[in-house]
Amino acid sequence: MFIKFYPIRLILLANLLAIVPLGYIVRFGHSLPEYFHDAGGSIAYEIFWILLVLFIYPLANLRLTAIWVCLGTCGIEFLQLYQSPWLQSIRATLPGRLILGTSFAWSDFPAYFVGSYLGWLWIRWIVKS
Repeated sequence: MFIKFYPIRLILLANLLAIVPLGYIVRFGHSLPEYFHDAGGSIAYEIFWILLVLFIYPLANLRLTAIWVCLGTCGIEFLQLYQSPWLQSIRATLPGRLILGTSFAWSDFPAYFVGSYLGWLWIRWIVKS
């Protein structure tokens, strides 16, 4: 199957390439206040997933994408309550920690909602520009 090329994909790719290092700087940077690490990293995480979904499916509904990404990341947060050996072995790797997380925290949910909303605003702004 031939995947059509949409010009928006170049813009989304550039934004993906920008949000990844920004997310790492926010999450692991030492120059920022400690309380900002988790929340800022979670916001960047949400925006990353919204950008990635829209990069793969550029004709997807933006609002639904932001909602489903938020629900998916909330689901992954709840999945952290499940401590099976096979999931623990995945979480022991860097990609597993970055994608699945390691420990459940209610305090992550507000950042997921804010990140999804900011991701939605970000893409709306990109599309209108």
